[in-house]
Amino acid sequence: MKKVLYLVLALTLLFTLSCQSVERVRVHEPTGRIVIYTSMYGYVVENVWRDLQVEFPDYAIEFVYGGTGVIQERIRIEQAGGRLGADILMVAEPAYSLELKEKGMLHPFRSRHASNLAFDFDPDGYWYPVRVSNMVLAYNPQRHNRNMIPNSFFDFANDASARREISMRNPLVSGTTLATIAALRDRHGNAFFDALGNQQVIIDYGSEAGLRRLETGECRVVMVLEESILRAREEDNSILQIIYPTDGVVVIPSNIMIINDRWNANRNTQTAEAIADWFLSANGQNAIVDAWMHSVRTDFRRRPQGSLPINQILDNSMPVNWENVFQQRQEILRAFETSIAARRE
Repeated sequence: MKKVLYLVLALTLLFTLSCQSVERVRVHEPTGRIVIYTSMYGYVVENVWRDLQVEFPDYAIEFVYGGTGVIQERIRIEQAGGRLGADILMVAEPAYSLELKEKGMLHPFRSRHASNLAFDFDPDGYWYPVRVSNMVLAYNPQRHNRNMIPNSFFDFANDASARREISMRNPLVSGTTLATIAALRDRHGNAFFDALGNQQVIIDYGSEAGLRRLETGECRVVMVLEESILRAREEDNSILQIIYPTDGVVVIPSNIMIINDRWNANRNTQTAEAIADWFLSANGQNAIVDAWMHSVRTDFRRRPQGSLPINQILDNSMPVNWENVFQQRQEILRAFETSIAARRE
């Protein structure tokens, strides 16, 4: 078994971001090659990598991973050059599938697992949900009483007792955070962004920073993905606790897409179909759940250790209008940035 090789690739973003890094993980020597761009965390890729090399031993499967915003900017730059460096995309923001389909960059295929999927998929087969992440709140019970801190997204932005003691990821980088602020804007309008600015929310570029702020007591509450807390509790014996917001968890069923031969890296579409279909199979979903995310299948009973069942989470979830996220992405980001910047001055 070959060791995983990491190569740090720098991307200079053109929209207020400084340098963000993405990393490559190579699987096997090639008899065929597939490149997957993904926003899944590195530790998730490691879990998936082990299973993929067993399932597809004759192919070189390479992951390029970074935040959704970083991957999107990489694709924008590569598109200008006439060809992408990827064959498969797995980014967190489902609305991006609508954009790439409209641009004619996706390859449709019929998954044999489509009838088992619990979430919407493209009727023409251009994208399928592959993993479910949930945006929640988290706190440190050794430092704060849960009854004395925000237990809802609304209070996260409006409870004055938590001012300067809340954090969240940057939606320019994180697709799940963009989805969350879009849902909150739909519910509360731009006033929610103004409230976050008034709270002097701390904007982090990674979930680990937010968890450290809870551990040190710098923050009372952070907005974070459920999977990050579950992993910290299981692997690092963390005492941090999840708060499923009383005004609704933001549920993000992220998609898998195949790039068509006009744009893909290796013109190896048949293999890309097999890999995408594997991700939707019971074996592929086992790898997803092992990485503390929820399965997209109706017939899959396993859930991440320590999580609520996905049906229970869905019963109290906040809707996301993915068409709005697609059509209004830049407007949402500008409104967010303006509110945060104006209140920090």
